[in-house]
Parts: sequence; structure tokens; C-alpha cells
Amino acid sequence: MEPSLNWLFKLRDLIVSSLQERKLPLPVDRELCNKWQEGLPSRGVKRVFYTSCMYQLAPAIYKAVESLEKFGVAKGGVTARLAAVGAKLLGGVVLRPEREDLERSYTIVRSIYTALLNSGVEIGYLPDEPYSGALLYELGFIDDFAKYASEVYAYFKEKGVREVVTIDPHTHYILEKIYPQYVPNFDLKVTSYLDLIDPSRVRVKISGFTIHDSCLYARYLGKYGKIRELLSKGSPAEDPYITGVETAGCCGGPVESILPELAKKIALGRAKKLASLSRVVVATCPICMVNLSRTGVVEVKHLAEAVEL
Repeated sequence: MEPSLNWLFKLRDLIVSSLQERKLPLPVDRELCNKWQEGLPSRGVKRVFYTSCMYQLAPAIYKAVESLEKFGVAKGGVTARLAAVGAKLLGGVVLRPEREDLERSYTIVRSIYTALLNSGVEIGYLPDEPYSGALLYELGFIDDFAKYASEVYAYFKEKGVREVVTIDPHTHYILEKIYPQYVPNFDLKVTSYLDLIDPSRVRVKISGFTIHDSCLYARYLGKYGKIRELLSKGSPAEDPYITGVETAGCCGGPVESILPELAKKIALGRAKKLASLSRVVVATCPICMVNLSRTGVVEVKHLAEAVEL
């Protein structure tokens, strides 16, 4: 089960061209990134709420992976020949996610932003924010990533941004750990929204759930304990192997863009283990939500849907 090299090159071209045209990694309507902002106050831009359009893109990612499964991207046989067709399909049309899925993503993002405002955090947003470029790095297109990251950094500096508040693990990791390696004189402060919310003020709205941790949050960004502080009042079901910081399994992302069948197999194995604890799973990553939801084994909720401030 190897990805077609032809597909990898076409995938790179698709992502780069979309970033150049829309500042987004997929061919979607640019407006979908900003809909969540409607009616919400923005209190300056020195500290900005940065979505990187990750949650808003999640429904489009779901659609894209369905297309990849349909056309195939594996090496050999018919699937290799159809890889180019899949690339043409994805690159030639605007992906149109389901309205219900988009509205859910907006609600998640709005809930996080509102929670920060209710916590007294002085924060604003940018109406035309770009994607972070994380996917370029994760797929190994390093030269393209370095160039694009410099453009994103320049954008923030031109806007007068000093601190970026992230709401997903991929964006946080890429800004905090990777940008400084490729962007000269990178000096933005990178903060996770998780660290700006007081657990004592949080009410957990559900019970009988378990937690799926993002590999990045749990193992590389030190958020394993913080997430449990925020969810502890709901008494989540835990297991030292299934939900342990060093032993919990991956959701299968972001390999879904090159090996969707493998990603689904990994996600299915993970979902079954989580279901042995509870069929209701709380996650903190849009990619994890997409991959686990596609299995149909568990009901996935975002932390922002499980708590209120």
C-alpha cells in the first residue's frame, strides 16, 4: 500500500496553487473561513485568535478524502492511473461541504472565542487570516513550506500582531516548534487557548465519555494534563493503555491525503479501542474528529461542545 508518486507530485501542485490563490490548502470558498466571526467583537490585533481555517476546512477534508477513496491513490493497477483524475477533480472544482457540518465547525470556533472573551482575555481576529502551511510540512514539501511560512509571518507582522492564540494542535505545533527553524527572526508569541481558560470556571455538560488525545497535544506540546483539568468534572473514562499519554493510539491523520485506506484502518482500530471505554469521545483536533467520525464506531464531540464557561 504505497502512494503513487504521480499523485504526490499532483497533490503538492494542488496545495501550492491553492495557497497562492486562496491562502488555503484546498479549493474551497474563501468566505467559509470567516463566517464564524459574524456578530462577534474584535478587541485589537496585538493578540489574535488564529483558526488557520482548520475547523472550517474539516468538512471539506471529509469530502476530499471521500473523493480520494473513490478514485484511489495507491501504487499499481487502476488506482495509480486514476490518481491523476482525482487530482484534476479536486483541483478543478470548489469542494462544497455539507451546510450542517460547516455550521457545526462555526459553532465550535465561536464557542472557543466566546469562552476566551468570557474569561476576560483581550483578543481580536483578522478577517482574512491565511492557513498556517502545516500540511506542506507534514507531507514533506519543505522548500514550499519555508517560502509560504515566511509569507504568513510577514502577514502577521504587517498587521501588528504580537501574539497568536491557536485553537488546534497542528497549527500550534507548526508555529511554536517549526516556524522558528525556517523563518528568520521569528518572534511571535504562540499561546494555546487551552492555557487561557480557567478550569475552575468550566462546567462540563456531558458525562460517560472518554478522551481521544491529539498526538501533538499530548506528546509534543504538553497539553495532556491541561485537557483533563478542563474535563475532570465530567469524570471521563480512562485506561492507562488506551488513553495514556505515551500509549494512546493515533487517529490516522494527516496520512489520509496520501493513503486514505491506511488512515481509515488506523482510525478504525483507534475508534474500537475508545469504544471499549465509551461510545462518546471528546477530541480537541479537527483532523482527529474527521478521521474518527468516518469510522461510524464512536460519536465524536469537540471539547468546546462538551463544556461551557
